[in-house]
Amino acid sequence: MPALNEEASIAGVLAELRSVAGIQDVLVVDDGSTDATAVVARAAGATVLELPFNLGVGGAMRAGFLYALRNGYDGVVQVDADGQHDPTHIARLLDRLGEADVVVGSRFAGDGSYRVRGPRRWAMRLLAWAMTRMCGTRLTDVTSGFRAAGPRALPVFARHYPPEYLGDTVESLVLARKARLDVVEEAVVMRPRTAGTPSQSPFRATVYLGRAVLVLILAVVRSAPPAALPGQPVGAGAQAE
Repeated sequence: MPALNEEASIAGVLAELRSVAGIQDVLVVDDGSTDATAVVARAAGATVLELPFNLGVGGAMRAGFLYALRNGYDGVVQVDADGQHDPTHIARLLDRLGEADVVVGSRFAGDGSYRVRGPRRWAMRLLAWAMTRMCGTRLTDVTSGFRAAGPRALPVFARHYPPEYLGDTVESLVLARKARLDVVEEAVVMRPRTAGTPSQSPFRATVYLGRAVLVLILAVVRSAPPAALPGQPVGAGAQAE
């Protein structure tokens, strides 16, 4: 669970993960928060990895994947700290790991009524179209941060997970494809934030469109990492990050 200044919501999210989803092993990667996020998360029973300064979601997730790999986990579920991801859908993501290495929770695959308008929606559609062609499977929500990664994906993501803007979503799927990992999506429901204020505005959405396209182009032209090795030693268990 990457977290930046989420002290108001994180305790409730952690409680829900345990009571609803039955998840006991939770790693919170505190991405340089200036509030009491780490303190609250620790008090709620989570393992907390505190980064000395803000790296962004991609950097926080790479740290989380490395932790999972070093501690013998064979599966990781990424969950937002703001309460937007419904923990009852974690089981859906984990079930699909039997057929794929990366499972993306999609807000647009049939469940719920989540809507995005304007330039941000245009960017999402363009990225979904491009990634569908690249991955060879239908993807409708490539910027979703609600995901599961299996044992073949862990060593690739621990060493090569992109830390840059949108690296944790779009570029990570390009990385997965270049590493010959199988990617699928599963329908999930996105909920309103439990605390805080979304950062989107018409101007930010327009900037998002341009940057998203640039990220995709750069991701495609970058060198591919070594392919995932089927024999990579892993332990048992699944972790929510």
